[in-house]
Amino acid sequence: MGKDLIPPPGAIEPVNLKEALEERYLAYALSTIMHRALPDARDGLKPVHRRILHGMRLLRLDPRAAFKKSAKIVGDVMGNFHPHGDQAIYDALVRLAQDFAVRYPLIEGQGNFGNVDGDNAAAMRYTEARLTEVARLLLDGIDQNAVDFRPTYDDADTEPVVLPAAFPNLLANGASGIAVGMATNIPPHNAAELCDAALHLIKSPNARVETLVGYVPGPDLPTGGIMVEDPANIVEAYRTGRGSFRVRARWSVEDQGRGTYVVVVTEIPYQVQKARLIEKIAELMDAKRLPLVADIRDESAEDIRVVIEPRSRTVDAALMMESLFRVTDLETRIPLNLNVLSRGVVPKVMGLGEVLTEWLAHRRQVLVRRSEHRLAAITHRLEVLDGYLIAYLNLDEVIRIIRSEEEPKPVLMKAFKLSDVQAEAILNMRLRSLRKLEEMEIKGEHDKLTAEGKALRALLKSDEKQWAAVADQIREVRKTFGPDTPLGRRRTSFAEAPAAGIAEAMLEATVEREPVTVVVSEKGWIRALKGHVADTGGLAFKGDDALKFAFPAGTTDRIMVASTGGRFYTLPADRLPGGRGHGEPIRVLVDMDAADDIVAVFVHNAERKLLVVSTEGRGFVVPEAEVVANTRKGKQVMTVNGGEEMRLCVGAAGDMVAMLGANRKLLIFPLDQVPEMARGKGVRLQRYKDGGVADARVFARADGLTWMDSSGRSFNRSLKELKDWVGDRAQAGRLPPQGFPRSNRFGTPMVG
Repeated sequence: MGKDLIPPPGAIEPVNLKEALEERYLAYALSTIMHRALPDARDGLKPVHRRILHGMRLLRLDPRAAFKKSAKIVGDVMGNFHPHGDQAIYDALVRLAQDFAVRYPLIEGQGNFGNVDGDNAAAMRYTEARLTEVARLLLDGIDQNAVDFRPTYDDADTEPVVLPAAFPNLLANGASGIAVGMATNIPPHNAAELCDAALHLIKSPNARVETLVGYVPGPDLPTGGIMVEDPANIVEAYRTGRGSFRVRARWSVEDQGRGTYVVVVTEIPYQVQKARLIEKIAELMDAKRLPLVADIRDESAEDIRVVIEPRSRTVDAALMMESLFRVTDLETRIPLNLNVLSRGVVPKVMGLGEVLTEWLAHRRQVLVRRSEHRLAAITHRLEVLDGYLIAYLNLDEVIRIIRSEEEPKPVLMKAFKLSDVQAEAILNMRLRSLRKLEEMEIKGEHDKLTAEGKALRALLKSDEKQWAAVADQIREVRKTFGPDTPLGRRRTSFAEAPAAGIAEAMLEATVEREPVTVVVSEKGWIRALKGHVADTGGLAFKGDDALKFAFPAGTTDRIMVASTGGRFYTLPADRLPGGRGHGEPIRVLVDMDAADDIVAVFVHNAERKLLVVSTEGRGFVVPEAEVVANTRKGKQVMTVNGGEEMRLCVGAAGDMVAMLGANRKLLIFPLDQVPEMARGKGVRLQRYKDGGVADARVFARADGLTWMDSSGRSFNRSLKELKDWVGDRAQAGRLPPQGFPRSNRFGTPMVG
């Protein structure tokens, strides 16, 4: 038995594991990119959506047909075209029917198809579906050789490679997907605006993106909302194909009488689950993070109605909403990543103009193919009609030949110089077609088809006529989904958000300023003690932990945290844990990388500038206003890679820089030799043969350089006394003057 399991010699083929893995992973990656995650730029569909629509067309589920069970549709699609899980197909079908998920639903659903609260759809055996008018436009012409077909997975049938797409579906309905090494995220847009931009591109193929944004000012989201993104950012996003859009909920004030009011939210940002949003706001209220809000309740029925009560009648409604926008999903950022399959083959990030141009090129190709298909049908029909007319002119002889000849077809062809098609058509003609009226109808049809064929030939020869025909088709679509139609009316409006500084000032006014002392331990635990504590010697820490930073602040201040990864994080002082216990790890409050450590913690001062220095002695000056982070992920300021880290963050008040290396060499040079940047790697400040930077200080030339020794005594040397150490940036420096502390530190605050 054991011998039977041993393969014969030569049956085992050695394979290089690295090459095998690379080959197989590449195949998987290409399959994911091409056949699952990225939409086609021409019809805006992924394969699963395309197969669902094609399968529903074969089931004759037209917009006015009777509904069919979703289970029947899913079964047909899975069996014939898409050999994957039925739930994955049903989830894709459900999304195409949700008017809060897609701007122009491609499927009309009957039954429970989920809701904006995040509840799931009913099982496929309970729901029914049929195509919408938008889906009909996407499929229009598919049976007229408009697109190529390819064999299905089992070679039993064929499926369309792409749909004719008379509707600008990619941008109108958007898409999202994660492939291998790339992703796509396209928010929905207004179809009428896209048609206007496409019509302009037909006239001016090289139109600037600023012009196109005049037609397409931004996304038009199914759930409405108000876009408060800077117009310059919108233009840049559409130029590069990458960016994001800031969207807020739509709200209004309802007077309750006697000077009281409530705020009613009627539209929430796209893809935000209403139930989760309300739950999150309630959690923030319990945590006392929303001091201006007294209560929130959901009074939604068919439409969204979320009621927010202020803490008192004196609270300003706009101020209360700003506090909510700041910490909840009532304001979100909608990402744009126009990564699509160009011509259905090449993954590419496109700008607005490129995407519309590709759709227009596809529409022209569809027009040419449909025209050629129609012309071939007309040519064939005219050939048959010519045969009919010959038969009418020689009716008696035709009847005699059919009656007397055993093989009438070749005789007819020879006698009247007919083609095989014409002879076959005459032999298949019914007797009742021989009346005189039929002959007149054939002549009329012949004239009509001749004129149509002539027009089609002229169309196929002229680029100008082809583009004119494409433009006419787009105008028809625009008329169907124009701004005056219920479906085509723009839902997302535009407004300006308060400037960041104004919003911050408004919110700071809601927090009562109280003195606190911020304490940070060596292991990164942070807390805020009430009042300004001068003596920190009695503070308790966990285990072998100890004090690292302690400084006075106020509850309205923002606390900045700089990490070795080059990131800066922002923490509002009023939200820091209290001083009764040991506080909380900073990593719990922000998303700091596990490998990073804390470089500096200080009170934010927007007027100040900072000098940041890496372990290798590279650095630059950054305005402190540029390092403020708006999210838990922080803001990347200093670019570090390899084994390099950000080591120092010091105040840049002065005009001279003193650099001290781990090799105990001091270098002094003018601050104006250091560039000012918002982000980057920086320039070489001091050169080292081995080791790296130990300390740095920025000081004023007139004041001289000050340092402290281990016992706390202060020493000052004028620039004249330090002339031997003054040089240029990127030099090595020399050993410090007599009496410099052995700690190799200036002994001054990192930021101050």
